Amino acid sequence: MSLSGKKIAFGITASFCTVQDILEPLRLLAATGADIYPVVSPDVFANSSRFHNRDEFLAEISKICGRDIISTTKAAEPMGPKNPMDIMIIAPATGNTIAKIAAGIWDNGLLTAAKAALRNGRPLVLAIFTNDALSQNGVNIMRLYNTKNIYFVPFGQDDPAAKPTSMAADLSQIQPTLLAALSGKQIQPAIIAPPH
Repeated sequence: MSLSGKKIAFGITASFCTVQDILEPLRLLAATGADIYPVVSPDVFANSSRFHNRDEFLAEISKICGRDIISTTKAAEPMGPKNPMDIMIIAPATGNTIAKIAAGIWDNGLLTAAKAALRNGRPLVLAIFTNDALSQNGVNIMRLYNTKNIYFVPFGQDDPAAKPTSMAADLSQIQPTLLAALSGKQIQPAIIAPPH
C-alpha cells in the first residue's frame, strides 16, 4: 500500500514546543504524493509562542500542503459526508485534545474533522505529546487505545527523570503508522523505550 493519492487530514494542536518539529514529517508526507488537508486548532491558528512565529508557521504549513489551512468548524464540516478523508492524523496531539476526543467533545474545527473521520469509519491516528500521559490523561489515552478506528504513533516517556509523567510520539514513525492504520492495524510496538 502507498500513501500516494490518499486524502489525509493533518491536524496540529498547540504543543508549542513541538510545532516546529512537525514540519519535517509533514514535508516527508507531502513527498509521498499524499493529498494533505492541514487542520489547526484555534490556539495554533491564533497564537505565536517563544518557539515559533504564528504567521511564518502557518504559511509554511500551507506551502507544504499546497492548500489553505482549515481552522474553523464551518471549514471542517465538509470532511463529513461531502469530502471524506481516507485518514486523519493529529500531530502533535495534546492532552487537552486527547481528553476531548475521549469525552466526545467536538468544539472546534480540528475536533470536527476528527469526529468526521470516526463517523465515516476512517482511521484517526494520534501522535501524543502530553506532560500528563502517566497521570490525569492516562485513562483517556487507554480509553482511546481501545476504541475502534483510533491508532497511535508509537510513543514513550520523553524525559523520565525530569518529567516522569510526560510521553511523546516518535515523529519518524508517522508514515508507517498511517500505512498500518489504513490496513486496520496498530503499529507495534506502540509503547517504546525512552531515547538514550
